[in-house]
Amino acid sequence: MEQHLREKVGQLFMVGFDGLQPNDHIERLIREHRIGGVILFRRNVHTPEQVARLCRQLQQINAEVSDVPLLISIDQEGGMVMRIEQGVTPIPSAMAFQAAGSVPDCERMNRVSGDEMRQLGINLMLAPVLDINNNRDNPVIGVRAYGENAATVIDYGLAAMRGQQSAGVAVTAKHFPGHGDTATDTHHAMAQVGHDKARLQAVELAPFRAAIAAGVDAIMTAHVMFPAFEGGAGVPATLSKNVLSGLLRGEMGFEGAIISDCLEMAAIADGVGVPQGALATLQAGADIALISHSEARQVAAIEAVIQAGQNGALSMQQIDAAVARVARLKQVAAVREWRSLPSLPPSLMAPSAMALSQQLHAAALQVQGACPALDPALPVTLITVEVRARSEIDEVALGRNREARGSMHDGLQAAGFDVRECALSVQAPDDEVDAAIAFAQGAQQIVLQTYNAVLSGGQRRLVAALPQERLWLVAGRLPYDMDLAPGAQGRLAAFGCRPAALAPVAQKLATA
Repeated sequence: MEQHLREKVGQLFMVGFDGLQPNDHIERLIREHRIGGVILFRRNVHTPEQVARLCRQLQQINAEVSDVPLLISIDQEGGMVMRIEQGVTPIPSAMAFQAAGSVPDCERMNRVSGDEMRQLGINLMLAPVLDINNNRDNPVIGVRAYGENAATVIDYGLAAMRGQQSAGVAVTAKHFPGHGDTATDTHHAMAQVGHDKARLQAVELAPFRAAIAAGVDAIMTAHVMFPAFEGGAGVPATLSKNVLSGLLRGEMGFEGAIISDCLEMAAIADGVGVPQGALATLQAGADIALISHSEARQVAAIEAVIQAGQNGALSMQQIDAAVARVARLKQVAAVREWRSLPSLPPSLMAPSAMALSQQLHAAALQVQGACPALDPALPVTLITVEVRARSEIDEVALGRNREARGSMHDGLQAAGFDVRECALSVQAPDDEVDAAIAFAQGAQQIVLQTYNAVLSGGQRRLVAALPQERLWLVAGRLPYDMDLAPGAQGRLAAFGCRPAALAPVAQKLATA
């Protein structure tokens, strides 16, 4: 009886591990705890061939103890949230799609992404993001959202969903009921959306309602409090029966799988704790508890849920219903057909896909006001704000060369400019800002590439200190950075600082 319960409970967990190949940690969780899914991060990724081998190895280990294949998931949203970058087609960030202005192209590009992930053995996309970025101070969503209003998010988000599903993978709409109108990153603390039910129904919930009607496979929860549904009880949506069972299942009629956001995020881990969080989210109505990192926490959570199944704190009826929904999720082609995948991916970065990617990145480039070209007879002083510390929403670029780490140096140099560069971190501490200001002293033309400067006091100080009559500002993530330099010679937004997003910027600066 206990073994049977253990096998059922294992299906309700998705876990992460550290390594480019299966290690003892993930083997124990598969063999002893019969976990139902694995999530991959950048730490699990080197090359497409390695990822394909890893996914096949994970499925083979699982097949030795279970007839039910694993879900293998990834946050491959596009832009700066792409766990796999090398060897795959560059996908624009969500907000770049609406800037480019073509819903059909959004669907086509996301089919490419879904198909490439399927070829690697990944069967569950933790995308699309259906949050509405209606709070410009939001540190966690920003360009991950398809737009700032419900209609835009529905148009582009559902196009992304259709594209990925048509490739045979399952898709996950996130973060329910909506993480857009927050000013707190729930990786670090609890956030709250205080709107009343009428506003939430009209705005935040609208994209999820549309996704449910369109047949979304799974929905991921947000670690955000919604007093309108909880009466001020301070319970985050991930742990709320009112939100998951009452609203999402009952009122909105969603019958697919509900996945928690990672329970090791501070909003949960520093509150009820990970094991209690896993039990609470399943009690609230979730089907899959996501725990991305620590084996000790993963095992403790699994054991807590098994104990709850034994003592009745989590009913067998609820466990069986969740297992059935996970089983239905695993009916997508990419899960069922894992044995037929090629040993090596045959057709990544197809010429047609790369051409579409290049076209979309170029079309997404936004320019505010006049933007004269840089003068090729004058040296260019380039100041680059770069990501140096990885987070769940900021990937450190791979590679040592300037282009790989998100710099326009080589692109501008290839366009014929004499370039000297100073780089500083996104956090922009005072000493780095002072050094950048000194570096730009006397420069005849300055290109400043920011990264969410509107959220960084140090970056804002840097922008204010530079002579706008000699400044070209390139917003390397949030387009709102352009507003910080209204008098600049040029103001451009790339919606990302990966090579594919920066290439059209360098071209514009050379030929504007």
